[in-house]
Amino acid sequence: MAALCALPCTGRAQESAEKESGVTFSVDADVVSSYVWRGAYLSGVAVQPSVGVELAGFSLSSWGSVDIGSGFKEVDFTLGYSIAGLDIAVTDYWWSGERAYSYFSRSISYDRAKPDKKVSAHMFEVSLACTLPVEKLPLRLSWSTMFAGNDFKYDDEGKPSRAFSTYVEASYSFAVKDVSMEAALGVRPWESPSYRPATIPSYYNHDFAAVNVSLKATKQLKITDSFTLPVFGRLIFNPNTEDVFLVCGINF
Repeated sequence: MAALCALPCTGRAQESAEKESGVTFSVDADVVSSYVWRGAYLSGVAVQPSVGVELAGFSLSSWGSVDIGSGFKEVDFTLGYSIAGLDIAVTDYWWSGERAYSYFSRSISYDRAKPDKKVSAHMFEVSLACTLPVEKLPLRLSWSTMFAGNDFKYDDEGKPSRAFSTYVEASYSFAVKDVSMEAALGVRPWESPSYRPATIPSYYNHDFAAVNVSLKATKQLKITDSFTLPVFGRLIFNPNTEDVFLVCGINF
């Protein structure tokens, strides 16, 4: 999900070819102690690979997460464009899990009054993000809204309507000696449904709610004179659910 941090893994020959063609490829992976997304716990220890390609401001990437213990599985695709400091993206989220076999099917009932009606297991989101053009204030702002797929709210009779679930975040990057830091505040400006109420109740909020107050630290861990390994830790509070998480991870 995003989720969000790619470190290209390319050899010199490939890097040279990329410079000549203008195409940039990236391959990346994280191993995390738990998977927490926008203040909501999704799974335990997980491997999270990503691949991407970029050309002339356009990018296409795929990101996934697999829980080592439970088999929780997520696969997302994002099409993005960057221009004049503004990042625009459309993301397809799919997290029905291992052995769900619903990636290409309309498998989820969206009308409680008419359970025979089905909708895709995917959710589709459009995002806008920018970093303020102030050198001494690297504040990044983002707005993300679900516009299609399995994102509904229900009236008292159980009839669905589009929820347009939205997440807004402000993050600030800085450094303390050789440690890169990032502080973030994420809110949901209006009611958001619980997409999977049996397993992820912390998505839900009735009204405006702060759901992600976090501080992340990243340090380059020296393994040899020529090889370092980025390690990171993130402390996350969700004021809406009064929950707290401490996540650590390694980036490859």
